Amino acid sequence: MRRRRSLARPWAAGALAAGILVLPLTTPTAPEAAAQPASAASATATSATVFYYTKTKSWTDNYLHYAPDGGSWTTVPGTRMAAACTDWVKLTVDLGSAAGLQATFNNGSGVWDNNGGKNYALGTGDITVKDGVVAHSDPCADTGEGTGNEATVYYSTQTLGWTTANLHYQPAGGSWTTVPGVGMEAASCAGWWKRTVDLGTAASLKAAFNNGNGIWDNNNGSDYTIASGTSTVKNNTVTPNAKDPCAAEEPDTEAPGVPADVRASATNTSVVVTWSAATDDTGVTKYQVTRTGGTTGSTVTDVGSTVLSDTGLEEDTAYTYTVKAVDAAGNTSAASAAATATTGKKPSTPPGSAPLGTDPRKDPIYFVMTARFYDGDSSNNRGGSQHVKSGNAANNDPMFRGDFKGLVERLDYIKALGFSAVWITPVVLNRSDYDYHGYHGYDFYKVDPRLESTGASYQDLINAAHAKGMKIYQDVVYNHSSRWGAKGLFTPTVYGVRDSQWSWYYDEKAEGFEYDGLTVEPKSGKSYYTGDLWSTAEPTGNTCLNWGTPTGGKSAEGYTVYNCQWPSPTSGMFPKAYYHQCWIGNWEGEDARSCWLHEDLADFNTESTPVQNYLIGAYDKYIDMGVDGFRIDTAVHIPRVTWNRRFLPAIHDRVTQKFGAETASNFFVFAEVAAFVNDRWNRGSVNHSAQFYTWKERKEYSADDTAAALEQFTYENDLGTGNQPTSTNAFLNGNTYHAPDHSKFSGMNIIDMRMHMNFGDAYNAYNNGKDSDDSVNDATYNVVYVDSHDYGPNKSSTRYSGGTDAWAENMSLMWTFRGIPTLYYGSEIEFQKGKQIDCGPSCPLATTGRAYYGDQLAGSVTASDFGTVASADGQVATTLAQPLVKHLQRLNQIRRAVPALQMGQYSTEGISGGMAYKRRYTSGSTDSFALVTVTDGASYTGIPNGTYTDAVTGTVKTVTNGTLSVDAPGKGNLRVYVLNGPGKIGTDGPYLK
Repeated sequence: MRRRRSLARPWAAGALAAGILVLPLTTPTAPEAAAQPASAASATATSATVFYYTKTKSWTDNYLHYAPDGGSWTTVPGTRMAAACTDWVKLTVDLGSAAGLQATFNNGSGVWDNNGGKNYALGTGDITVKDGVVAHSDPCADTGEGTGNEATVYYSTQTLGWTTANLHYQPAGGSWTTVPGVGMEAASCAGWWKRTVDLGTAASLKAAFNNGNGIWDNNNGSDYTIASGTSTVKNNTVTPNAKDPCAAEEPDTEAPGVPADVRASATNTSVVVTWSAATDDTGVTKYQVTRTGGTTGSTVTDVGSTVLSDTGLEEDTAYTYTVKAVDAAGNTSAASAAATATTGKKPSTPPGSAPLGTDPRKDPIYFVMTARFYDGDSSNNRGGSQHVKSGNAANNDPMFRGDFKGLVERLDYIKALGFSAVWITPVVLNRSDYDYHGYHGYDFYKVDPRLESTGASYQDLINAAHAKGMKIYQDVVYNHSSRWGAKGLFTPTVYGVRDSQWSWYYDEKAEGFEYDGLTVEPKSGKSYYTGDLWSTAEPTGNTCLNWGTPTGGKSAEGYTVYNCQWPSPTSGMFPKAYYHQCWIGNWEGEDARSCWLHEDLADFNTESTPVQNYLIGAYDKYIDMGVDGFRIDTAVHIPRVTWNRRFLPAIHDRVTQKFGAETASNFFVFAEVAAFVNDRWNRGSVNHSAQFYTWKERKEYSADDTAAALEQFTYENDLGTGNQPTSTNAFLNGNTYHAPDHSKFSGMNIIDMRMHMNFGDAYNAYNNGKDSDDSVNDATYNVVYVDSHDYGPNKSSTRYSGGTDAWAENMSLMWTFRGIPTLYYGSEIEFQKGKQIDCGPSCPLATTGRAYYGDQLAGSVTASDFGTVASADGQVATTLAQPLVKHLQRLNQIRRAVPALQMGQYSTEGISGGMAYKRRYTSGSTDSFALVTVTDGASYTGIPNGTYTDAVTGTVKTVTNGTLSVDAPGKGNLRVYVLNGPGKIGTDGPYLK
């Protein structure tokens, strides 16, 4: 649940007119209608004309091997296809009464294209199959070689994620093409499609565009009017008499400025080089970094950002770097001043490519709210519409303050604490009155510009983290968008009426201006511009009843409130094809998975194919960038069967495709399944319990995802808590580690909500946590934290304030018990302890648990290794000297040195003590066995004989009779006796001694 992230009361909101994609639900009757349903295809309902793209094949012949739905397959190799037009072959198939066909293609000599083993599922009408992508059009129709007027149309899909584009058009006075129109060709630059059409004597045409699979852009139901000649269509704007958008620019002869502030820092045998962006009259396109030093001589590397991660260098070697800026014309600046860094020793495991791809259990997680962590670039700071009301303005503390540049600059602080994974809040472009946290996604395909800077993009952050051997876990939201909708999928036209009362909120419309959260709109002077939301007249096609009429109510300010002024799932503002249509009534009922949480969180219809494709396509982008995992927000509000059918396989398949199966197996997906109760099962509802989401489905459900969600809920609800699967994956068999069985694993791990709820006391957290472990597929992957950006233990609305000793005890447990220890930013110094975590815009952020942390990090810091500070000065040096920091650093050093504490199974068999357990991990030549006790003394019986060394004190004990006793180390302290262990790890601190 994320209701506390929303506003304390409703605020006016609206819809984006630009970029709307409309999926028609009924067949248009008027000839002017731009978008007809795909069922109105040109071919008869009982045939399919299949076009197959040959350019990327080296086949000399092409066969279609097929089976009509419900019918039999043709005899191998199938039917020979005929030449159609350049690069295409075709075959028309009689389907009888079937509504589609299964198909594969081959060259007649044993080489097949069977869609990766899944076959192609094709419908009726004209169908194209091009490099694995199925679309609906005739690629050979209308070559545009007419004798009359012509229109050359360029269409941009840069923000849409389409893999093909069709032009559906009507010359003025003529007839519409058959749906879906004619296929467009890829233009000579990315993101643009081109088609020339014959208009005869007409001087213009009406047009709409589609992706061939039912997703349309018909200019918000108005169609596009395009004149003859060359025109471009981009983001709902037609530009007549346009230049070819892919044509070369005028010659540029001016060289860029010289890059400044070049810095180089070394970690092991990697160097990260950074510099300030250079200036240029047309823009810098790349930088040339020259490296000298070592035995290989000089090298020159081209990079597109202002960060270079230089890896695989020689040990103990000084390297010098200079940087030149290059523009698109090839003009090159003079070289920058030089920067030098000296490498250290090669790490035992060389840094991998992005993503790092190692077992996620090795990596403790540091959780930051990017916008509140560290401000590296004040130019992207933004306060939003609530800047004054919240009190942030008085504190000179805009909600968007921290950024990726600041995070890059303080990765060494996080590494110095000992963390090797960073969980960051969502990065997509947000839209809300108070959206700094990232959970009000608006454009899921765009990184929020308020987080990026020149030379410090999201990609730069990922690269910089990987160069330091650190992972990036991206917080992602599949359940909902902002109340502004989701750009590229559906955005409402308007919410309400702009009159003199509401003019302070609803800005005057500025044609051509597009919200990005950062750019200031010149009329209003706001970056949080709302001029694409209001209307003085009821919009065409409105479905919200009584639009614009007064409700009889008043706002908090005393202003008239109009019908359809606020977002609502029941008003008709959000169509069923994209959004659910109800409010949650029962938080443990089926409606908790299919209705809205809050008016500010428009609930996606995740069982809808267009929504699934939109979200999968968006998050594929970030997978491709090399993130190491996803933290999934509000996962419980999507049916498990939808996760298991659609989203989780899509994640795994994409990582496998880009980086290989081994990396995919370690791509860490962990979910917030919010269960704020102390029950083993959430109020008896299996469907709303965290561990439930770690399992695959146990039966087949309807092919329709909406029906399947209801079937799954009912089936599992009827089975109840006593008939759920169990696992021994987290438990030792006596003293023996056994290979875990992940054959029934869904692909989703979980945040340990039960331990979180009970962390008011470490003993309660420990006992409640292990009580649930047999119902989790593998609890060694559980993400364990005390508090977060939402709640403290026991659903407290304040940050944990149990005291330093209690924090030390909690940490000692988390860093040695099963699961992955996770710390919310600032907890290492008890930052904002006892403060309300979130109060929306009703109080300044500086007074909350989401306060800006950067003041604690002023100065400079360099980490020589995980948990080790090489140098620090200023306030950050004081921060790093705090007692919990010292405790945390040593815990991370110990955990990193003992594999059993990272990946081991555990047992309490034969052990007495409060928080005492044994852990073991065995793999290949690694056999790590550890005995742990936190705070209290413990005795262990039936353990292997041998020499045990305490990693905390270095004390050595020899076991000859299977027993070992440990005195109580004291609150916050612990003992870790390791069989054949490495000895004492680190130096004594305030708690570990």
